Amino acid sequence: MRTAALIKRIFQEMFRDKRTLALLFVAPLLILSLMYLLFNSDTINPKLGVTGADHQLVEALEKADIHTVHYKRITNTKNTIKSENLDAILQYKDSHWKLTLQNNDPTAAKALQMKVQQTVSQFQTALMNKGNAGLPKENIKTAYIYGNSDTDFFDVLSPTLVGFFVFFFVFLISGIGLLKERTSGTLERLMSTPIRRWEIVMAYLVGFGTFAVIQTVIVVLYAINILDMVLEGSIWSVILINLLLALVALSLGILLSSFAASEFQMVQFIPIAVVPQIFFSGIIPLNGLADWLQAVAKVMPLYYAADALKGIMYKGMELSDISGDLIALVLFASFFTVLNVFALKKYRKL
Repeated sequence: MRTAALIKRIFQEMFRDKRTLALLFVAPLLILSLMYLLFNSDTINPKLGVTGADHQLVEALEKADIHTVHYKRITNTKNTIKSENLDAILQYKDSHWKLTLQNNDPTAAKALQMKVQQTVSQFQTALMNKGNAGLPKENIKTAYIYGNSDTDFFDVLSPTLVGFFVFFFVFLISGIGLLKERTSGTLERLMSTPIRRWEIVMAYLVGFGTFAVIQTVIVVLYAINILDMVLEGSIWSVILINLLLALVALSLGILLSSFAASEFQMVQFIPIAVVPQIFFSGIIPLNGLADWLQAVAKVMPLYYAADALKGIMYKGMELSDISGDLIALVLFASFFTVLNVFALKKYRKL
């Protein structure tokens, strides 16, 4: 009987907490749906620029599911790859083959390299069997725009991981920190004074933000100096991006904590507010997704932070090259801060 009474009390508490019930049943379905859509996206054929090659070879590359673009002449290989958004360029010049890979995704680049080598080798063998030795039987010389032959997937993934962990822990600490202020009655007593709501928001942002800055600097320095993560650009740019991301996480965590009644409910926001962002941060290629899913990625702060960090740490870009991402992060932080001012209105009793 006592056990039954305890079970009844648990049931009553769960049914009274409608928010917990909703998150308990809806959050797993949301995450599973996102994973289904992301991992069942269409495969995009690599885009290869070709110059100086026989048209029969171009046809063979097309049959190997490589989208080819023929160029009569290429003056600057690196700029052409970037401006035309090519995955690689295959050149035949002075009786030598050269394959220049963008290497934006090392796994995809290695697959493309292998496919091109097999196709060219089969094409040359077929010509030799026909008694035409016009093309030399040699390995293709390979060059890289980003990274090198030793670059692996983690080198590309590591900038995103640095941003994610900064975002996640700042979000969690700031949200639970403000929640403690409310549950202890400190916020209510503060709101009964003449202090303005925006002053409270700014005070919390600066207070929690100071620790977020220290945490961000420690994470960045540890990742680069101790874990030896790849860094082609400036470390100051990396710190700046992570500070902006921490500010976004700080303002978002404080905002969502206004709608949580306990630490348990604050943690329940993680599958809704944090987990989807990691899926859209570039870990999974977004090019093959439906247009509406790519649009969803554009409302995720981590999408812009990961793109900026990858540009600085892996591609060696300057801040001017990622200015769009920085502006997006500033707009997210400003938007969440303004919402915080309005959210505090419900706690002002006097």
